[in-house]
Amino acid sequence: MINVTKTFFPPLDEYIVQLERIWKNQWLTNRGELVQELEKKIKDYLGLNSILITNNGTIPLQIAVNLLGNKGEIITTPFSYVATTASILWENCTPIFIDINPEFLTIDETKIEAAITNKTSAILATHVFGNPCNVQYIEQLATKYGLKVIYDAAHSFGVSYQNKSIFEFGDISTCSFHATKLFHTGEGGAIFCNDKVLMDKIYYSHNFGHNGPLEFHGLGINGKISELQAAMGLAVFPHLDLIISERKKVVDYYNSNLNFSILKTMVLRKNTIWNYSYYPIIFENETQLLKTQKVLNENNIFPRRYFYPSLNKVNYIEYTEMPTSEGIAQTILCLPLSHELEYSILEKIVSIINTNL
Repeated sequence: MINVTKTFFPPLDEYIVQLERIWKNQWLTNRGELVQELEKKIKDYLGLNSILITNNGTIPLQIAVNLLGNKGEIITTPFSYVATTASILWENCTPIFIDINPEFLTIDETKIEAAITNKTSAILATHVFGNPCNVQYIEQLATKYGLKVIYDAAHSFGVSYQNKSIFEFGDISTCSFHATKLFHTGEGGAIFCNDKVLMDKIYYSHNFGHNGPLEFHGLGINGKISELQAAMGLAVFPHLDLIISERKKVVDYYNSNLNFSILKTMVLRKNTIWNYSYYPIIFENETQLLKTQKVLNENNIFPRRYFYPSLNKVNYIEYTEMPTSEGIAQTILCLPLSHELEYSILEKIVSIINTNL
């Protein structure tokens, strides 16, 4: 059974070494030794000054919106995982959708300015499948109108843009360390911020607002990651370069063998060093997609319609038409991509797709 992704399990003995440290320390949560070590390793690997790892990838979005949204309107993308929009609504803000660029699949930055009102507080954009937004354009708009910028960079671990980590852009960036991601802690995430004052607020916000055991800075939530999750991250970490290089081989195979006279795929923004997080293909129409998906499923191959549906169509949102996002959502399919896909399987996937086109 070949799924759209496969979790990387580090050698069990390497995970056990990390677990033994936990048993020795007798410390399971509240920013123990392993959590702090993992944060340092990630900062060094990515060349960053600050990071706070969390118990999942959605809490960072909620914290970011809580601190920067001011219960106003937040300009966002309809083409993302549902957590992006849900976080806005959960924090009592209003999502204002802007359609996407049909090549990059990220928010169409040229349409943002027309949607800005006196109620607009922030822009929350997604680096779709690790493909960077037009961060310079968005930063200029944010400066012009006094807006905050949050990036949902759930898929973007290891991505760099214009020789900088993708997490360095915006007021706050977030990431997911879910088991399906190329770097993971089983379940987890992270939040990045270059502003020390704001980072201090983020820190106490993820720990119930605590200022020591008996006092509180303000309102907070439980976003703490456990030592058990950090142990998984520390066991996965040494294998990162291998994971990325093996995924690159799969992407190279798809790029060389799929029929792109009919199919399309995402166009990477120039000056991007990508992480090979997902491999989307875009069909000419939904009928073609469903036909191909059915045959793949019959062969125990399970790609994913991701992202689907376009978020402007979920049932708790007042519908506004987003033609490009809706069209892409109806015709996009993410193919299996992992660190250990054999070429015989890749040949089968490509053959089924090209034949059914």
